[in-house]
Amino acid sequence: MISNKDGKYWIASLAGRLFLLMSLGCLSAAWRANCQSTLGLPRQVPSPSLLLGAAWYPEQWPESRWETDLELMQKAHIHVVRVGEFAWTALEPEEGRYQLDWLQRAVDLAAKHGIYVILGTPSAAPPVWMEAKYPDIMVTDSSGRRYFGATRNHYNWCSLRYRQFVREIDEKLAQRFGKNPDVIGWQIDNEYSRMSFDAQTQAQFHAWLQARYGSIDRLNKAWTTAYDNQTYSAFGEIPLVDRTQENNPGLWLDSKRFITDSLRGYQKVQIDAIRKYAAPRQEITTNMMGWFDLYDHYTVAHDLDMVAWDNPQVSGKFDPVTNGAANDLMRGLKGADFWVMETTAGPRGGGDASVMLPKGAMRAVMWHDIGHGANLISYWQWRDALNGGEQNHGAIVDVDGRPDPIYAEIAQVGQEFEKAGPALRGSQVNAHVAILHSYPSRWTINWQKMNPAYNAIQALLSYYIPLHHLGYTIDIVPPGRDLSKYKLVIAPALNVLTQAQSTNLERYVKQGGNLVLGQRSAMKDDFDARWPQLQPGPLEGLLGARVQQYTALANPVEADGAWGDAKALLFAEPLTRQAADVKILMKYDAPHSWLDGQPAAVTRKVGGGSITYVGAWLDAPAMQRAVQWMTSESGLRPDLFAVPKGVEVYRRHSKDHEIFIVENDGDQNQTVDLPVTMLNVLTGQTVHALDLGMYEVAVLEEPEVKDAPRTGVSRSHP
Repeated sequence: MISNKDGKYWIASLAGRLFLLMSLGCLSAAWRANCQSTLGLPRQVPSPSLLLGAAWYPEQWPESRWETDLELMQKAHIHVVRVGEFAWTALEPEEGRYQLDWLQRAVDLAAKHGIYVILGTPSAAPPVWMEAKYPDIMVTDSSGRRYFGATRNHYNWCSLRYRQFVREIDEKLAQRFGKNPDVIGWQIDNEYSRMSFDAQTQAQFHAWLQARYGSIDRLNKAWTTAYDNQTYSAFGEIPLVDRTQENNPGLWLDSKRFITDSLRGYQKVQIDAIRKYAAPRQEITTNMMGWFDLYDHYTVAHDLDMVAWDNPQVSGKFDPVTNGAANDLMRGLKGADFWVMETTAGPRGGGDASVMLPKGAMRAVMWHDIGHGANLISYWQWRDALNGGEQNHGAIVDVDGRPDPIYAEIAQVGQEFEKAGPALRGSQVNAHVAILHSYPSRWTINWQKMNPAYNAIQALLSYYIPLHHLGYTIDIVPPGRDLSKYKLVIAPALNVLTQAQSTNLERYVKQGGNLVLGQRSAMKDDFDARWPQLQPGPLEGLLGARVQQYTALANPVEADGAWGDAKALLFAEPLTRQAADVKILMKYDAPHSWLDGQPAAVTRKVGGGSITYVGAWLDAPAMQRAVQWMTSESGLRPDLFAVPKGVEVYRRHSKDHEIFIVENDGDQNQTVDLPVTMLNVLTGQTVHALDLGMYEVAVLEEPEVKDAPRTGVSRSHP
């Protein structure tokens, strides 16, 4: 019997008890070899290619408890722990006096149990002594109120004093652990989330503006400050603003860009401090937060070795489509595999949502993340805290030191990672379809939604969801990236389009690519000003058509054409042809409306490529048909084989074989027929079909890469 959080008793079934015992006692031969490596010397075998981790806070517990915790981790097949991210006081109890020996003992003890370490820099939570002596290191909100109180993410990353403190402790840590064979990575800070608007930061903003524009006259012209008499006479007059203030659109967009650049500079201080002493094999990352948009993640990710993000599951129900899109966004930041630094099955101590995922669902979530390109999944956290803001948060081990029910599920995943790791080593996600995502466009639309229900992320998902259901792997990338590998590129709500990005898209089309622009695209330039030509701005000549007008919709409007009967939702743009070879795909049917009879979607062939503009946010059935047309016109065929509704399949590709991860996320058992015979690396069986219970997972290896796309491959999703 194991005591749960309500003080009642949790009694495992006989099968559950047997599985728990097996999970505790059975380590793979490879992992045993890792565990037996000599302390302080290089390990005899490389780390697994799939890593299971947990956030461990040894400073919160008596050192006499550490061995017990690490024994439980080893038995649960946990390969890596994240340590130190909120431990600044334990590392530097008073200014200039460092105590790193306890951390050394924790790292060494983890190594004894075959567990690697990711060190977190402690900068997300400055010590109370620092705040009391140097209050300028704390954040000031846009109303001028400075934060006081011991917690995390309330420091001022623009404070030069704080950056110096951060540099010093990071260098101390890197000097001690930068060559340690058991430290495989560094996590800088934790969930960047709060900007300061203090006088020092404002002065940095003024200097940033001067460097960007050179003169106040150029800034006034770019921002059209003659409108509403907003003209500035000096950079020092311009406030850094947040989204709650009504200001010039150019000021709003440049405020967000400055926030991004200042954060990147703060992060670079830490990267440089670590890299000064750390071995190149130690990956440097930070943990981001999916669709969070305080800063431009593409810019901040640029200097990192590895992208990582936090992906908690706390609503009680897992949505593989929307969660998959967030994973694809994170993979797209650097166009490479990534880490999930935090996940959890709930409950969550820091918020209202605290519903536990069903039994077995967390395992499916973890494999889902691997399918989208993750190579490390770390659970938050190892053990429940006795106090603090997240004391009610779920964990793997409870406050009494005994495993929670999730422990056995985590142990199963750890074992499976070890089994499947060799097959997945070196594999990556490979897509031929891309959706363009732009933080400046999201910021601009969020500031001027025009329709309060308009959501730029949902606009992206309106294309992502049908692509997913049709069986395509999807990259989510910025508009300035090299797009030559993609047969189809879709740009929903690409509201801000710079000249350089426009040139990139035009080059893509002229080289044979197929570009689709969604409503609200190419309206604004780099300064958040309207392009002098109507939408799609500098791409008007390529399209051979333009948007006559735009309007928010209070009620749906009918449309029909090549994609059947449809409804336009939330927003609509009527188009007008300017070139004879432009083909009208859809027209509005809205009597007594400006929209009536006007084109709602047009397309044009350009050499071997094409450009299409969809001026309406179409309802889901019409979007399914529209996306089917887009993929067919682009010569694409699905890269994922057909699966029943409720089943998900993901593909990872290496130079000599393919891996498919198949999981049942539905509420009933499913049978999946496979296009070819494959090896299930989790069971060692060669299979022609799968019988999957709820949340069951199979990892399938196809012996060789097929040159041609599979025929007749599509999902049976509606």
